[in-house]
Amino acid sequence: MILKDKDAISGFLNAIGYDEEPMGMFFTDQQPAEGFSPDPMELPTAEREAHNEINWEEVFKHHSCVLKNIWLARKKGTAAYFDSERHGCPGAAFYLGFTRPLTEFVVHFVSTGIPGVMENCERYIDSPDVARRFYNEEMDPIPAPKRFCVFKPLSHFDENERPELVTFFARPETMAGLFGQTFFVTNDKEAVISPAGSGCALIVTWPKKYLSQGKLKAFMGGWDPSCRPFLKTDEITFTVPYELFERMVSRSKESFLNGPSWSEVKKRIKKSKEVWKKD
Repeated sequence: MILKDKDAISGFLNAIGYDEEPMGMFFTDQQPAEGFSPDPMELPTAEREAHNEINWEEVFKHHSCVLKNIWLARKKGTAAYFDSERHGCPGAAFYLGFTRPLTEFVVHFVSTGIPGVMENCERYIDSPDVARRFYNEEMDPIPAPKRFCVFKPLSHFDENERPELVTFFARPETMAGLFGQTFFVTNDKEAVISPAGSGCALIVTWPKKYLSQGKLKAFMGGWDPSCRPFLKTDEITFTVPYELFERMVSRSKESFLNGPSWSEVKKRIKKSKEVWKKD
């Protein structure tokens, strides 16, 4: 397993100009000994909504974005974890596979609201009907297979753990290396995709969905305006299945990453780091 080859991973990260450890994601029944997670709250299910048992004001009072908790974990070099009680957000509870279908409240909140009732909405989707079909039929997250969804630096995985997905947080110059290396090892012109979705949908929901269909794809994300405050300026996410990550690392010495064109890009990566060193 490539996780044991620290020199290979270090060489790959150095080649793409990435000076932060990638975060691995996996599901486990073991709660991390330390790390960041949202405050516990009730799970806002469609069944509880149908019985008018959800206090939405209380739910949003404890709102804590998945990307926010991962951001804190990145800064401290530790884990971020979530479960059906520590989801932080009714949308995230759906995206991470802790509940489905998406509640009608959220369907209206992410689309056009309810005239005279919910005027302050996100307007990310054209209509409630489109939102309902998109989330519950097209996205339809895979149910969480174990209690906790955990993100942590790759070096924190022990010999009995294996990440399902690996996520990078990078700016465009480094992202060019990740994009190019993905095509190099897959020979797939559409190996890198970016379906519509929230910040956490692009680092969990869609990667798991495509992987379950036997499709080895990389996902660019971080476009959701609601998650942007928890990414660095100009930073976007790049998530790959662990199998694809292994290929990218093991073949990095064969590709353009050791060529003259990339050497010029690495100069730009250095310049970018100097520009953003205070961020």
